[in-house]
Amino acid sequence: MTKQEMHDQILALVREYCEQYHQEKPWHKGDRIPYASRVYDHEEMENLVDSALEFWLTSGRYVNAFETQLANYLGVRFASVVNSGSSANLLAFMTLTSPLLGERRIRRGDEIITVAAGFPTTVSPIVNYGAVPVFVDVTIPQYNIDVTQLEAAYSPRTKAVMLAHTLGNPFDLKAVKAFCNKHNLWLIEDNCDALGSTYTIDGKEYFTGTIGDLGTSSFYPPHHMTMGQGGAVYTDNPLLNKILRSFRDWGRDCVCASGEDNHCGHRFDGQYGELPKGYDHKYVYSHFGLNLNITDMQAAVGCAQLKKFPGFVKRRRENFDRLKNALSDIQDKLILPETEKNSKPSWFGFLMTCQEGIDRKKIVPYIESKGVQTRMLFAGNLIKHPCFDEMRKSGTGYRVVGSLANTDRIMKDTFWVGVYPGMTEEKLDYMVQVIHESVRQ
Repeated sequence: MTKQEMHDQILALVREYCEQYHQEKPWHKGDRIPYASRVYDHEEMENLVDSALEFWLTSGRYVNAFETQLANYLGVRFASVVNSGSSANLLAFMTLTSPLLGERRIRRGDEIITVAAGFPTTVSPIVNYGAVPVFVDVTIPQYNIDVTQLEAAYSPRTKAVMLAHTLGNPFDLKAVKAFCNKHNLWLIEDNCDALGSTYTIDGKEYFTGTIGDLGTSSFYPPHHMTMGQGGAVYTDNPLLNKILRSFRDWGRDCVCASGEDNHCGHRFDGQYGELPKGYDHKYVYSHFGLNLNITDMQAAVGCAQLKKFPGFVKRRRENFDRLKNALSDIQDKLILPETEKNSKPSWFGFLMTCQEGIDRKKIVPYIESKGVQTRMLFAGNLIKHPCFDEMRKSGTGYRVVGSLANTDRIMKDTFWVGVYPGMTEEKLDYMVQVIHESVRQ
């Protein structure tokens, strides 16, 4: 048997194994319905094993293919994969601290406008670097930044806006982008919960994550697509792409791919810093970087997922619409989510906020007891968490605009359920039944 024949036989067995042992079990009423889950078939498993058989364990041909395909899907020039969505946010932020950006670089003590109603890794790169997050309230039922407060949040130290599209619902990109343009600010779109969402500006439709200077994605299993762990940063700006690749790849100045030497043709004749002239360019460092790369096996799974991705987005929208239509009769009990104007979300979940007189502490345990998994809107109000204790007590390290009244209400009254593409109509209808029961008990 030749090597190719053995290879093909192995993949044929993988396909057979997947179809026999990885089929979703039939669901019965009362069985657990998770808020999110992987949706995959034999293609992901075959790609994974194909990569493993090659045994190129670091970034290789599948990484190159995934980066190209993701950039093509989004309509941007550059996409770079990393080992998580959190790393993607860290990399996007650190890119804007590079000395190569001159006076526009973010320095310690500079301010970054963001929100407290969200996931902490949108904010942690700001805090960990030593910049100052400026927290603005959000609106209900869009759950995104209240753009009427942007000017109040601005100061001479403001350098950027870093915001997530909450559970797939785009924030008001037209207003935020105009604000950034007016004050010459960077815009980072945390797109980890919104891959596939679109927003229309001046008659042109864009994918979220591509309107700002940098966009980020996560490929953790609950997200819109998965490769186990993983993330990406994307941009149309060649300089930002050069910088982020440097930060991702140990901070090096060299652009050679793994296993490649002397791509530029000047490996031993350059002058860098105070190094001896001709010092090996592969070991010249222009930033204090990290290794945030993924394995080729992860990207192999991602390539198969990306082929299915438009179908995932379609199903998420259908599931969201089914829930909203079926729950429209209890809007006196629960505030249902509203789509941001000019947008077409790729929904990550279905957010609900309890009306006055409805106690989340009673209805959420009831819903969970019936097998329907729920989630809070992540941190609720991030500055109320223990990680902010020292800063809150000292009154330094962050700034708040206004009262954050809606953020506090979300912390107290908001929860959500899933709309992932593996949901069946039977599951969705059962979820509707349980939510109706919870508010009528």
